[in-house]
Amino acid sequence: MIDTTSLKTAQAAPDFSDVEATSLLTLYGRSIESQSQDPILVDENAEKITRQIDEVIAGSSEPLLRMLHQRRIDPRLVVHVALRAQKYDEYARDFIARFPAGAVVNLGCGMDTRFQRIDDGQVIFFDLDLPEVIRFKQSFLQETDRYRMLAGSMFEQGWLDQVDAAGRNPLIFLVEGVFMYLPEEDVKRLVLSLQSRFPGSELVCEVVNQRWTRGIWKTLASRKMQRQLKLGKGTEYNFGISSADEMESWNKAIQYIERWSYFETRHPKLGWMRAFSGLSMMNDVQYTVYYRLN
Repeated sequence: MIDTTSLKTAQAAPDFSDVEATSLLTLYGRSIESQSQDPILVDENAEKITRQIDEVIAGSSEPLLRMLHQRRIDPRLVVHVALRAQKYDEYARDFIARFPAGAVVNLGCGMDTRFQRIDDGQVIFFDLDLPEVIRFKQSFLQETDRYRMLAGSMFEQGWLDQVDAAGRNPLIFLVEGVFMYLPEEDVKRLVLSLQSRFPGSELVCEVVNQRWTRGIWKTLASRKMQRQLKLGKGTEYNFGISSADEMESWNKAIQYIERWSYFETRHPKLGWMRAFSGLSMMNDVQYTVYYRLN
């Protein structure tokens, strides 16, 4: 799936916004974990892509790109990224096993390589992100008759029409590490649109506790991302929920199924952080919710 001529046409370095830059961070996190001993997640495509990106970001003065090139990513974040990606892969595999005629839609996909990881030879898969992200991604990965990359905002109508035209039903929408950076009214409008347009589908999305989107808590989270992750000032939490089933109040057709926190895995690589698995205060900071859109 890797285009060996990718960097001949790719930009000298990705010109991403602060939020879009998080996709490079998670890409490198998966690559690092994939090459570790007893990896949580094997992602050979992430390994290949990061080696190619290394060639064009070597010597960059940008703090984030320099950190990525030197592989100076907090090991705790690497484990978090890998456990989350593994879980979302499981959600996708379970869905296509239950609904072979359905399809997977990866919203705000960034540099994710989920299709390549879960491809069973039959799955129909859509990646959606902003045009600059998709252009960069197309430098490394090729579309097929079952894998399409859609360029545009998730709040625009065009991609909905393209997915609808494929005639697949039902759909599972995966929104990994995206919603928390978006305005609340936009997230709510999108979820209601998905429920109305694709009834019978499912939604898996990562969220943060509402407290991290306000006041001093929001400031602390933003400063941590800037200092530890070298992300820009535009990276801040804007949307959160107060309880895992909160979206049910948006429309009676939205049904809460379950929630998941990576602390719950008690994976050995979590080390001392496994002690947090029983603490609701920690599990409620950032977690994944699973809904059915009836």
